[in-house]
Amino acid sequence: MVLNNLNYPLDFKFKITTLASDFNITDKNGNYVAYVRQKMFKLKEDVIVFNDESKTKELFRIQANQWIDFNASYSIKDAINTKNFGRLARKGMRSFWKSTYDVLDAADAPKFTITEDNAWTKFLDGMVSEIPVIGMFTGYFLNPAYTVRGMDGKEYFKLKKMPSFFGRMFQLDRLIDIDDEHESLVILSLLMMTLLERARG
Repeated sequence: MVLNNLNYPLDFKFKITTLASDFNITDKNGNYVAYVRQKMFKLKEDVIVFNDESKTKELFRIQANQWIDFNASYSIKDAINTKNFGRLARKGMRSFWKSTYDVLDAADAPKFTITEDNAWTKFLDGMVSEIPVIGMFTGYFLNPAYTVRGMDGKEYFKLKKMPSFFGRMFQLDRLIDIDDEHESLVILSLLMMTLLERARG
């Protein structure tokens, strides 16, 4: 199974009425692409991607390959036939200052990198968000962006946090065309990264 015929930009919109980190992915026409649910109280990250909010059909499963750790990687599989798409891996200490991830295919070959565009945005967001009252509004003026590049150096996708309370909206745009399987791998990697980055602040 792959995600295809997608109408960009895609919107990631977190629900603020649940304790879990749930969010909808919709296309530019408001049509459902997927519904993402992160299982709570798990020692290892466990994320299920459903067809929509009814959660009647599992599409993909993303799970940490080791106990929660700064350098954990996350395997991405088709929930129906358990086909391995690849994995998302955080780039160790480089991510401490400027979030950086590798996207690897099923053969564990690097295919893409995801890099935060401006490290100062995250730094300032972390500082200002601790200030009473003012911290409530950081989601409106401190919004990080991330760029997906291929091994060829080309920019394929751009993900950015949109102005909103609680950092609950992100938007993904495709910059150049890409085959369906790699497109699915990147989108699934980005939704996992969004959960991780949002949890870090």
